[in-house]
Amino acid sequence: MSEMNVNQVLAQMRAMSLEAGSKVQETGGGGADFAAMLKQTIGAVNDTQQTAGKMTEAFESGDTNVSLAEVMVASQKASVSFQAMLQVRNKLVEAYQDVMNMPM
Repeated sequence: MSEMNVNQVLAQMRAMSLEAGSKVQETGGGGADFAAMLKQTIGAVNDTQQTAGKMTEAFESGDTNVSLAEVMVASQKASVSFQAMLQVRNKLVEAYQDVMNMPM
């Protein structure tokens, strides 16, 4: 099993954090289409899950280029992104129900 460089992983996490922050700022400005942003986010979550699945399959098939640590990190990224998307969906449904229950 290959040894994972902690500094490299931290650098990747920082880069991803900066990338995610810049995407929010780009779409947060003047008149961003919420539906397009939601669709883009769902696509990103799907891509993350697909990548984690491919890495898992590669590790299970014995590919020496994929370490267990990388597979676990990818799986956790997919899980966290899915849970975040699920919470956003729950808040949207709750907001919709609140609006529908408002008196006219």
